[in-house]
Amino acid sequence: MVAKFGRRGLVGLAALAAWPRAGWAAESLAAAIGSPARSAFNVARDRYRHPAAVLRFFGVEPARTVLEIEPGAGYWTEILAPYLAGRGRYIAALPVPAGAGWMRFLDRMKEDPKDFGQVAVTGLGDGPMVPPGSVDLVLSFRNLHDWMAAGNAALVLGLMFDALRPGGVLGMEDHRAPADKPQDPKARDGYVREDYAKALIEQAGFRFVAASAVGDNPRDTKDYPDGVWTLPPVLRLGAVDRAKYLAIGESDRWTMKFVKP
Repeated sequence: MVAKFGRRGLVGLAALAAWPRAGWAAESLAAAIGSPARSAFNVARDRYRHPAAVLRFFGVEPARTVLEIEPGAGYWTEILAPYLAGRGRYIAALPVPAGAGWMRFLDRMKEDPKDFGQVAVTGLGDGPMVPPGSVDLVLSFRNLHDWMAAGNAALVLGLMFDALRPGGVLGMEDHRAPADKPQDPKARDGYVREDYAKALIEQAGFRFVAASAVGDNPRDTKDYPDGVWTLPPVLRLGAVDRAKYLAIGESDRWTMKFVKP
């Protein structure tokens, strides 16, 4: 009877067989994003950060080992830690030595063992973060400009390359600089040209796979007194033109996916 379906029927049956797994993963991700354990500050940023779309684009699944570089205030940690708990693994790479901000991150992990008890923490320095080839995905959100400013972008990208297994995915996002202006190699305003970033990442050995428009924000004019930090969530100018910058929203961002050959 299967032969009656022809090629289309067989494809349809294969898709039907895969549905419970895919449906369960989607429901688990939705539950993690909708968790009441997430901070109100981070939830309010979902409209700009599009967590479900970004993680689907990068191919994050529940049984994966995911290494996030410098997780900041824990926006993605709040989602990925419960999503990966049980079947996968979430590892946070914190700079060495860890400053006060990173100590607060660690304190929060300790305060909520139910949601973050399985989070593993490693150091980001000048040596391996994890055993070579031991993770499925490496994720970095809005970090490249900081590494450029510090002059260690090539070093960190190399460490990320070493951490991934062959065929593993690198997902990266950062503030998009105008394509028609020269790139400041120190990225002092926080913006990085998409083509410049792509070249840096490919020089580290990664192969480009695709770009997503999920982080695009055409309202971002990228010409502010204090660079990208003029915009939310930082709003460095305080009350000065606050309504204007809130109306712009968070920055215009490129989102790119690479693979380790």
